[in-house]
Amino acid sequence: MSETKIYPVIVVRDMVLFPKQVQHIVIARPFSLKAAREALSTNREVVLIPQRDVKIEIPTVDDLYDVATLAQFLQYSTPSDGSIRGIVLGLHRLKIHRVFTDEDGVFRVEGEVDDPVIVDKDNVKDKVQILRKYVTKFSQFISQTSILERFNEDDPLVAIGEVLSLLSIKIEDRVNLLKINTQDELLDKVLELIITEIRLNEISINIEKRVRENIEKNQKQFYLREKLKEIQKELGERESEVGALEEKIKKARLPKAVKKKALEELGRLKILPTMSPEYGVSRTYLDWLLTLPWNKRSKDNLDIKHAKEILDSDHYGLSEQKDRILEYLSVFKLRGKTKGEVICFVGPPGSGKTSLAKSIARALGRKFVRISLGGLHDESEIRGHRKTYVGAMPGKIIQNIKKAGTKNPVFLLDEIDKVGKDWRGDPYAALMEVLDPEQNNAFQDNYLEVDFDLSEVIFITTANFVYTIPKPLLDRMEVIRLKGYLDFEKLNIAKKHLIPKKSEELGIKEGIVEFTDDAIWEIIRSYTREAGVRELERQIKRVLRRAARRYVENGQKTIVTKDNLKDFLGIPKYRNMLAEKELPVGVAYGLAWTEYGGEILSVESRKMKGKGKLELTGQLGDVMQESAKTALSFIRSNYEKFGLEDNFYEQIDLHIHIPEGAIPKDGPSAGTALLASMLSTLTGKKIRGSIAMTGEITLSGKVLPVGGLDEKCLAAKRGGIKEIIVPKENEREIEELKEEVREGMHFHMIETLDEFVQIVFPDSK
Repeated sequence: MSETKIYPVIVVRDMVLFPKQVQHIVIARPFSLKAAREALSTNREVVLIPQRDVKIEIPTVDDLYDVATLAQFLQYSTPSDGSIRGIVLGLHRLKIHRVFTDEDGVFRVEGEVDDPVIVDKDNVKDKVQILRKYVTKFSQFISQTSILERFNEDDPLVAIGEVLSLLSIKIEDRVNLLKINTQDELLDKVLELIITEIRLNEISINIEKRVRENIEKNQKQFYLREKLKEIQKELGERESEVGALEEKIKKARLPKAVKKKALEELGRLKILPTMSPEYGVSRTYLDWLLTLPWNKRSKDNLDIKHAKEILDSDHYGLSEQKDRILEYLSVFKLRGKTKGEVICFVGPPGSGKTSLAKSIARALGRKFVRISLGGLHDESEIRGHRKTYVGAMPGKIIQNIKKAGTKNPVFLLDEIDKVGKDWRGDPYAALMEVLDPEQNNAFQDNYLEVDFDLSEVIFITTANFVYTIPKPLLDRMEVIRLKGYLDFEKLNIAKKHLIPKKSEELGIKEGIVEFTDDAIWEIIRSYTREAGVRELERQIKRVLRRAARRYVENGQKTIVTKDNLKDFLGIPKYRNMLAEKELPVGVAYGLAWTEYGGEILSVESRKMKGKGKLELTGQLGDVMQESAKTALSFIRSNYEKFGLEDNFYEQIDLHIHIPEGAIPKDGPSAGTALLASMLSTLTGKKIRGSIAMTGEITLSGKVLPVGGLDEKCLAAKRGGIKEIIVPKENEREIEELKEEVREGMHFHMIETLDEFVQIVFPDSK
């Protein structure tokens, strides 16, 4: 057993000395200097104890680790700064009994030598050989072959000390190594450390090799990019760009959640290389967050008189629709907000749906934006794409909000009835969120990933029909129907709006081209067939262009009349469907609804010798064919009322035809006209040309209501019809017709086919 002694102590920071290990040491603290001078004045032996926290300048006994190494100064020097610099050799590990300080503040330790022992000499020898092999390999990485010259295989502690002097090991791990009591276990730990270090170096070398190969493969591009990066760094461009963005985010009046998201993205941007594709993605995303009008609003002009003036100046007629709009704005003024009501203008093309929306925006003083939903199939067009996708963008809603520059524009969703649906999603589901006042205050676009408040937007939608719009979506909208224009309304619209607007657009000054009323009437009746005025606008523009050419070529001013209209527009496109005073046997006038408005439908039938066959021609749809069969069955079941033989149908064939056979026709409302035409053929009685009819029929003899009655009545008015037979249940719609339509017209309200036959054939019993 070794002798217990008391030694002076040098407290070291971030250093653990092992037996047989040589280390450089710098001593500067007073208590350690005294211990070092004491050792140098005697046998040069001193004990080194590491302290736990390197930041503590004057440690206590409790601040020291419980390991110590007895060392000896091999060399030393005393620089002018008062410190001692030396080279020390670790002699032995010391087993500590106690550590204390004397009256001079010098640390002292009482202990005895306690070096790690050898349990299995042969085992230790083998491990030293293995260690040498790994040291040889490791020396190649660090370019230090001298370690092999100092490697002493006969003294394992010398070998261990040399290896530990090369490895980067934490102070805590070194302390734990010094506590190991056997050289066998110590060699195991050192082998584990050096093998780990070798593997890390191999990984590092492989990475460097791959990088080098990649650099060589793309040498020119990499060189240019790296050079550009360094140039930007030198010029401070990137730093200034990121700094400017940070300043913008801080100054912008962003909502709290949006500001947090922007700062997070900016933090990510700072660590991305400029040439990285993700840098561009993050930069674009931040631009979107900063440019959206999170808090910018237009100031509303809620003067109802001003709104009425705007609507009247922009549109002729439409008094009912204007009243509905003014009521909407009045409630808005009283309440102070729209509460999410969505207006849906429904009507035929060219009837003024889009221009009404623009007028609302102009009256309120708000920005106006529009998107067309016709043919839209992809839900992402509304919600946007995740920004991780290549070329990702926000959806059309957010894009147009940015375009408007305010968070409360008038937003027109055009042709909402023509939205599609396929494997890419259901756009209607996304529109439900956009238009629902309970949800749109937190609309989340997939690209933005933060909520945007759409509750202040006035959404207006347009449609030609409401039948294709899903019921839950239609339920969120207030439908305002626009009917077709009467001819006299089109005349006034052309004179007050279309001709002045197109003349200004084409640069034609007042007096160069004039239109007579007869010329405008002729354009309306012979060159257009529509419920609205879009085609009328195109034909007027065509006339103006040709008149402008005349003026430019020879200075000739133009007066457009009915007689010279062919010189501008050519031969009339359409034949006016005017009711004849007397109709042939088997012909009846029905009324139909089309996307262009109402039409007078001529229904013809003829009987021939045959075997009871019913022939239908004229592109009739399934529903209309069924109406024809129903009419024939009603006649057969009531043959006595009509003075027919009970087997009349067995000896004849009936052929029903509706002219303009290239145009598909369908719907149940032609039932009464089909019945009248058949009865006329079978009885030989004529139907007067001044009467037209519409209504769905049943086998039991009832007449059911139909749709599109206002457009049908307009068509009858244009065609010179004086009497119209309509179902009794449509009476309310007749009462709501414009006075100009009802003037000079007589309406027969019927509930049964018996009443119908008495009106069509008044001379019959």
